[in-house]
Amino acid sequence: MAIDLHTHTSASDGSFTPVQLVRTAESIGLEALGITDHDTFAGWDEAVRLPRAASLELVCGIELSTKFRFDGARKGTSVHVLAYFLHGAAPAAFREWLAEAQRFRRDRNARLAVRLQSLGLNVTLDDAESLGGALTGRPHFAKVLIQKGHAKTMQEAFTRYLGEKGKAYVEREEPSIEGALGRITGAGGVPSLAHPVRVEEHAPDGFERLLADWKDAGLRAIEAWHSDHTDAHIAKYRAMAGRLGLGVTGGTDFHGDAKPGVSLGSGRGRLNIPRSVLDDLKG
Repeated sequence: MAIDLHTHTSASDGSFTPVQLVRTAESIGLEALGITDHDTFAGWDEAVRLPRAASLELVCGIELSTKFRFDGARKGTSVHVLAYFLHGAAPAAFREWLAEAQRFRRDRNARLAVRLQSLGLNVTLDDAESLGGALTGRPHFAKVLIQKGHAKTMQEAFTRYLGEKGKAYVEREEPSIEGALGRITGAGGVPSLAHPVRVEEHAPDGFERLLADWKDAGLRAIEAWHSDHTDAHIAKYRAMAGRLGLGVTGGTDFHGDAKPGVSLGSGRGRLNIPRSVLDDLKG
């Protein structure tokens, strides 16, 4: 039996509703499911009210976008941090802080729509919000671009327009990683660095030192198992966590149809995250 601590629902940028995600987790026999939507608890709040198999444990989580300026960089790079609230819902004070981050997201979306229109593309904020609601993000803009014939695929939409090197890219105000780590630990959560392979590419020579600095700021774990990680990555990050006294987490980063080829519980077919990972996090 296995667990999956990194999944997304339609409350952020996944294609499965919370009901569909829970039912799928039950059908494949997962022992624990972490719902970690981007910058919202809406998916978990809905899922936790559902009747479900006694064998399936739901873990309250979230994936936060934070900023960090790597050495020599002129601007901050987005670094994702998973936060787990292992004994129930996140507290009200943390949710209030999160609401402020959501306001920054909508402001970025409005500026992104204006930028797209300045390029002659008939894309509006209403178009994107009709797909994404309160948690509209770049994937929803990408879908609009495809619907209106401005791109053929999600990848093309990001490469041409929405990615950091795209024509319409607009930076979003995000908390510093140190500030987010403090907020998470102050609220009783366990912060874990998401998909570290994506972060390490920005600091290949000093990544372990960087993790040590973030541990001092409150980091408690790193995501060793992830769909982007090879077996060598998994072994490396587990060893690195051991040297630094950090815990490890693992998940597929499941998005349903929004991320083809990544299956719940097994990622691209190789992942098998043991229950002991969650038990060790709980201490």
